[in-house]
Amino acid sequence: MTDLYIPATSDTPEINFKFSNNTLSMSGEAYPENGVEFFRPILRQLQSHLKSLNGDPVEFNFQLTYFNSVSTKIFYSMFELLNEYAKNHPNCVLLNWHHDEEDDTILELGQDVQEDFTWIDFNAIVLA
Repeated sequence: MTDLYIPATSDTPEINFKFSNNTLSMSGEAYPENGVEFFRPILRQLQSHLKSLNGDPVEFNFQLTYFNSVSTKIFYSMFELLNEYAKNHPNCVLLNWHHDEEDDTILELGQDVQEDFTWIDFNAIVLA
């Protein structure tokens, strides 16, 4: 599958999904005017990629500093896809949750993700 790169804008995150080595990264801020339309093709490509794997490890680097409720729902859909893959292939999905030391909101959401998606290995990383 072809890698997916979408540069960040003022209201959308940088998407750098290197499907070729199973490293997925999102960074920046996410509050697009039409979040569903922006993220739909990304979700489809992620789903297709995960279906093509057979137990290969996947690493997701999540480094967003702000996102709205619509984006949060879409991220949960992404995490659900990853969780289902990890359920079928234990210890194959690592979620690196980058957060600012003083941003309790992002950290707490990460902790919620960790509790909700138990098949994903979760790694909280404090940004320097």
